[in-house]
Amino acid sequence: MKITNEMQTKAETKIHRTTKVGDPSFQQMVQSQTKQLNQQQFHQLVQQISKQGSKLAQYRSFRELVKFKRMVKSFLDKAVVQGYKLEKSHSFGLQGSRHLSIVKAVDEKLIQLAEDIMDEEKKTVDILGLIGEIKGLLINIYT
Repeated sequence: MKITNEMQTKAETKIHRTTKVGDPSFQQMVQSQTKQLNQQQFHQLVQQISKQGSKLAQYRSFRELVKFKRMVKSFLDKAVVQGYKLEKSHSFGLQGSRHLSIVKAVDEKLIQLAEDIMDEEKKTVDILGLIGEIKGLLINIYT
């Protein structure tokens, strides 16, 4: 007896996945843990930047200024990589333009800080004020 293609039956297999309503999925749990870890890392970076800022105000050297600027650049790079709503300049969203303006403000403050360090007559209080402003702007990025 010959079996033709028409007579063959194909068994259909369906996979049914059941998930409980209300239980967070594995992906949501991983995202939540990743977000918490990133927040902790950014908090530690801000603390390190703050310590370096104190050293900069105390010693007022170009070496300390370079370390401070590198730390701030590292923070901004990580914020961009982690996607903390930093948009390109062609974006029109309210949040994106806000964060872009914060990055521009950080750059302006770093330039002003470099000029103040070069000016020997500037008071340490003024330098600490600028460092505090930069720290505040960085905190605004990840909150």
